[in-house]
Amino acid sequence: MENKVTPPKPKPIPVQALPAKIFHWVNFVSLFLMITSGLQIYNANPVFGGRSGLQFPPFLLLGGWLAGGRHWHFAAMWIFCLNLVWYGIYILVTQRWKHRFASNKDVKALAVSQNSKRKNYAWHRLIYTLILPILLLAIFTGVGMYKPAQFYWIAEFFGGWEALRIMHFITVPIAILFAILHSQLGRKVGGDRLTDSMFWWE
Repeated sequence: MENKVTPPKPKPIPVQALPAKIFHWVNFVSLFLMITSGLQIYNANPVFGGRSGLQFPPFLLLGGWLAGGRHWHFAAMWIFCLNLVWYGIYILVTQRWKHRFASNKDVKALAVSQNSKRKNYAWHRLIYTLILPILLLAIFTGVGMYKPAQFYWIAEFFGGWEALRIMHFITVPIAILFAILHSQLGRKVGGDRLTDSMFWWE
């Protein structure tokens, strides 16, 4: 009697909720606008090296001049902040935070687990968790630069205006690095289909 080999079942296609897709798209677009317009603002008075310091090439800039860069930057900031607020409410109401953010189990897995997939999953959730305070720090320092007269204490908290500018500036490469790590770890955990499901409709 011939033994029939049962073909392996295909992995289910990841399905992401519509609010999660919208959040990721709005985040992506608003961050792009803030970074490019922020570099336009930076070129007007570089953080490093004074007026003749490090400059970024025109193709990375948005706004055309200092005032234009500021208009784009602060408009995108409001979109970005409101997007974070409504998504924060969404994950609290739906309790998605229980499955998306790092827990003690993830920290323990990184320390003792021999399962590489479990470790990748733990790293993925840890990076997802750590990127939030970085984004909040960018907003906090940005508010201090946006309204220096009203929120002078923010500059004082960081030790002065120049220290505040440097802190705000370095949140950008950190956020970009975390976003890349978040994407790559997502691919390790669920493959390209998981990452694509965060943006695209099936």
